[in-house]
Amino acid sequence: MIAANSEAMPTAGARASGARGARSEVQSTNLVQPDRSGSGTSAIARATSGERRSTVLTLANAQLSIDLAPALGGGMTRFDWHGDGSAPTPIFRGCALAQADTDPNALACYPLVPYSNRIGGARFEFDGRSLAVPRNRLAEALPIHGDGWLRAWRVVERGDTYATLALERERAKPHAYRARLSYALEEATLTVALAVENAGREPLPFGLGLHPFLSRDSDTRLAASASGLWLAGPDWLPVRHVPAPAAWAFGVAYPLPDALVNHAFTQWSGRAAVVWPRKRLSLTIEADVDYYVLYTPPGADFFCFEPVDHPINAVNLPGGADAHGMTVLAPGETLAREFRFTVEPVGR
Repeated sequence: MIAANSEAMPTAGARASGARGARSEVQSTNLVQPDRSGSGTSAIARATSGERRSTVLTLANAQLSIDLAPALGGGMTRFDWHGDGSAPTPIFRGCALAQADTDPNALACYPLVPYSNRIGGARFEFDGRSLAVPRNRLAEALPIHGDGWLRAWRVVERGDTYATLALERERAKPHAYRARLSYALEEATLTVALAVENAGREPLPFGLGLHPFLSRDSDTRLAASASGLWLAGPDWLPVRHVPAPAAWAFGVAYPLPDALVNHAFTQWSGRAAVVWPRKRLSLTIEADVDYYVLYTPPGADFFCFEPVDHPINAVNLPGGADAHGMTVLAPGETLAREFRFTVEPVGR
């Protein structure tokens, strides 16, 4: 891989603090106490061996509805708006049938924990240690997105408009962790909260994000102001940090590019908007992170806008992980992030 530009100055992360200070929580208390599965959780969170279809939880209010598949990486299979009383309008690309063997990339959204995107060489150096990161997808040459999206999560609690899921990975290497993922609907806003606790014996850099697949048509527009981006090589690892070109600045709602974009954008404001003029809807995205990854596959009926707290391969960039948005957690410390999606009618 070509050496990354050492002059780039993405927003730094922190040891025992978040990249955005008070908006990112780092605590020293246990995040998840292992629960005994009872009648209220086990039947929901666990698919029986004789079933192919994965159990789906539906949360809904007067304006929004989402379907969750705890056994499929804790992800979403649907996010729709029905605030005008008509048929549901997809906000995220839906997954028609959630089965036990459904590819997570067919979902509507999934969590990114304990890191986002690819790790170059499947290893990194930290505090004098060389740490191998296992590959997690047969089709991928490098480890990608951590392993939370590939594991079955437990349902801790749920109601008509909220649900909390948990995942215990205390024996995973190099990142031993416990995670909690909550979804809540309030009026026209979906709030997703994701937290991770270092369950290992040594400090390590951790990172969080979300991977939504947003609905796209030929007139979909994006506003997501960011001042820089990492150019990628053929392996999609970053090679050089540059100012965002005018065509990709997205300072105002601008049509998505027809060409493939698959880059990490830096110095993001933490606020973005997606506009669907044909649907007469807009979506405001807010997150307490400084980066996003934009993926626009040509000809697809979706695009990915992934709010994350670090760029691709942050653990191997010059200066180290905590210079590029990741947070070093001591054993028992917790990192928390929040993501909000608000749907509004446009011109109705």
